[in-house]
Amino acid sequence: MAQLYRRPSPAVAFVGRHNSGKTTLIEKVIAYLAAQGLDVGSVKHHGHRGFDIDYPGKDSYRHRAAGSRDVVIVAPDLMARVTELDTEPECDQVVADMPGHDIVIVEGYRQSGLDTIEVMRSANERDAAAMEEFIECGTVRGGSPVAVATDDERTADAAFARGIAAFGLEDVEGIASFLQQRYVRPKVTVAIQAGGESRRMGRSKATVPFLGRPLLERIATRLAPVADELLITTNEPQNLTFLDNLDLGCPVRLVTDVYDVRGALRGICTAFSAAKYPYLALVACDMVFASPALVYEQARIAQREGADAVVPCNANGYEPFHGLYRVDACLPAVEEALARGDSRAKDFFGDIAMREFTRDEVKDAAPFGGCFVNVNTPEELAHAEEMILENGDR
Repeated sequence: MAQLYRRPSPAVAFVGRHNSGKTTLIEKVIAYLAAQGLDVGSVKHHGHRGFDIDYPGKDSYRHRAAGSRDVVIVAPDLMARVTELDTEPECDQVVADMPGHDIVIVEGYRQSGLDTIEVMRSANERDAAAMEEFIECGTVRGGSPVAVATDDERTADAAFARGIAAFGLEDVEGIASFLQQRYVRPKVTVAIQAGGESRRMGRSKATVPFLGRPLLERIATRLAPVADELLITTNEPQNLTFLDNLDLGCPVRLVTDVYDVRGALRGICTAFSAAKYPYLALVACDMVFASPALVYEQARIAQREGADAVVPCNANGYEPFHGLYRVDACLPAVEEALARGDSRAKDFFGDIAMREFTRDEVKDAAPFGGCFVNVNTPEELAHAEEMILENGDR
């Protein structure tokens, strides 16, 4: 079985000089975001050798003194890890080891490659040169921040003039809103379309055995790590009770078609109508290599670029059943397409702001490929099983 996907955590760095007020500001921003129900992680770049959170007399200290280089302390409500390093890890390595958060707030790590929010306080002498550089060039130490937090009016005006967001040092709500719009992981409903007639398969694709378990179970398990809810569109809910026994880490809902006549676009309308969250990822239940990494990257692009849909495109055209859609924009477009008699999955694309997800982007997100493979017949199903048994899952 393929290793369970670890959903990356989006991250942004707050940077500034000593006494600029960045720690105080970060503390307030974290508290505000956490109060909104978000899962927030944080990283503090110390910058100096010799800090320690482990002290003589503690059992964990005794472990280290005896020669252990990696000590984990676990309690019912907390866990800490003390690891001796040969070289300091890069920020991206640290954040990569913190999966599953809605956002990670980094303090420091100016050269990390992360987007930065520059904190500058007029009463701090160390900030004077930084403010002058920003006013003149729009940069600080050669880097361009995505936003500044400052109580200096000239610095704020320089930011606005360059289209850079600017906030007061006490504008915690404004900074948090900026982070939510651009960086906080967007909430996604993953809809698995399992309502087809499966004529060529000869039986329901959702329940057909695949590597010893129902095919739908495989797809649900693969995509659950990027889902805030799993939505299964089906006309046989009575046959899908096996889903009740799965620990997928997110709610699972079964919805039946809102139309009496089946069809691709009608099934999509059902999914859009039932989705709880702002974004919806559409996947067919016979896509044996459906990619959670692809869904994550599509949602990130849709959020940052404001697209109504992010849909893969390859030599065969668009792949609507591995697309990511903004529900409030796409549902009306689907309803209008149905009203004019359209029925194909892509017939509403001309009425929304589409963002093509290129073949190169697909390859970067899912380098093993095969994301769009469908199994429509018993022979194709057997071939897919054979591929996995011979080459391993992915």
